[in-house]
Amino acid sequence: MTSELNQLELGTGLIGGLALFLFGMDIMTRALKQVAGASMKSILARMTGNRFTGLIAGASVTAIIQSSSITTVLLVGFISAGLMTTSQSVAVILGANIGTTITAQILAFKVTALALPVLSLGFFVSFIAKNKATREKGRIILGLGMVFFGMSIMSDAMKPLRSYEPFLDFMLSLDSVLLAALVGAGFTALVQSSSATTGILIVMAGQGLIALEPAVALALGANIGTCVTALLASIGAPREAVRAALVHTVFNVAGVLIWIGFVDQLADLARTISPDSSEASGIPRQLANVHTFFNIANALLFIGFTSQLTRIVEWLAPDKVEEIEPKFAAKHLDAKFLDVPAFAIDAVRLEVVHLGTLLREMLQSAVPAVVTGSPLDVDRLHVMDRPVDLLHREIVGYIRQISLRSLAADQSRLLLGLAKIANDMEHIGDLVATGLVTSARKRMEEDVVISPATAGVIKGVHEHVVDALDGALLALDEQDTIAAADVRQMKARFTALVEDAASHQVARLRTDDPKRLHTYSREIELTETLDDIFKIIRRIARTELGLFDSALPKEA
Repeated sequence: MTSELNQLELGTGLIGGLALFLFGMDIMTRALKQVAGASMKSILARMTGNRFTGLIAGASVTAIIQSSSITTVLLVGFISAGLMTTSQSVAVILGANIGTTITAQILAFKVTALALPVLSLGFFVSFIAKNKATREKGRIILGLGMVFFGMSIMSDAMKPLRSYEPFLDFMLSLDSVLLAALVGAGFTALVQSSSATTGILIVMAGQGLIALEPAVALALGANIGTCVTALLASIGAPREAVRAALVHTVFNVAGVLIWIGFVDQLADLARTISPDSSEASGIPRQLANVHTFFNIANALLFIGFTSQLTRIVEWLAPDKVEEIEPKFAAKHLDAKFLDVPAFAIDAVRLEVVHLGTLLREMLQSAVPAVVTGSPLDVDRLHVMDRPVDLLHREIVGYIRQISLRSLAADQSRLLLGLAKIANDMEHIGDLVATGLVTSARKRMEEDVVISPATAGVIKGVHEHVVDALDGALLALDEQDTIAAADVRQMKARFTALVEDAASHQVARLRTDDPKRLHTYSREIELTETLDDIFKIIRRIARTELGLFDSALPKEA
């Protein structure tokens, strides 16, 4: 019997079919990220408040992108960027495994006959569509067709194995549940896709090459092998992100260990609950159903122990004292988000808020240093611009990487607006580091003393500028158009403060002080620089109004 097997034809059929399957999954996943990226961001942002909504969020997002590994990798990126904590991610990870069961349910139907029609439709739509969203939807169909076609090729290639004795002997050895689970884990770790493992098992079951019990054990092992992707993604990431990958691993391994002794019972349950019809009968459907049951049961079993899971991974990956991040390091920018522009652009928004907090600290300390500060205070103020410049450079570089992706019109507009805001913030930092610092150094060289009364007037102007920056940062952080509009409406009050300061400074010219002209020059420089900064902050607020609600009226 061995001589009758064409090993070259078998090998090329299996490898080629698997390659088409994985390539189709990749095309489909990338297109789904483009089409549903904003929806995924919204789901993760709004539904991680408690463990049950987090579970639903994980299942929903994974159902969209069809990969629990990718969901976990995205969560690693979210945690690295400070958008989510490990404890918030636990329930999402539990739900992720539920989302992957949709693939198995679809593949359990006799989809191979649909491969070429679906492939043709997907190519036709993606090729002729002029609208980007329609093209991406066509690519989703194209990828699905390639998945079906890959399964068809593997199915045809495997037919001779039904009478190939070495293969039949190997399948008999998989009666050992532990060995079958290890094979499933190893293969899934190699191809980094539990969906591929499940697809191959469904193909083999459809050809009568594998019984339900070893297929269940192999599927259990696949749940362990899929953890490798997230573990690799967490290498070099902050401790919180490593813990998220470990949650995925601990949960999947523990779930398999719980059920590994009940493979026969799981198989019997699958036979009981699987419908008996021409479309959904036999081992493929039974395997898909037990795969779904196993993952749902695991999630429901562990949902009550999210805090314990968090403590376990905190013990496995404790904090390191030396992990102190420089203040100017980017908190939210992560290369993992670049394939999902909606996530990447939102990371830019949050990083610009981070840039603004550095700028606020600099601006808050500026006037005290300029009016009464020592040379050391002024030097410290000058040095504070360095982190602002470095972070601005990182933001611009990340924006450039996003711009190289395929973006929708509204995404391009949002990205451009965020770039303008970041540039305006960097400009404010330069005004403080050059204009105000230079003025302070002149004050010390000329031995000028600004009176307490004048310092109090300037303090009022300065506080108004800081309040305006706070409002602009609030608007950006919460995408709050009301806060942005409030900043725009601060102009009248600020103008009155500046005019009062100017009147006070002119009145002080009559004082009998030989250095009065020098003092006046320094006071005017300080007030004018604060005026320039306020104008830039109002410009930032105007940009925010355009980004977050173009319908709101914009005053001049």
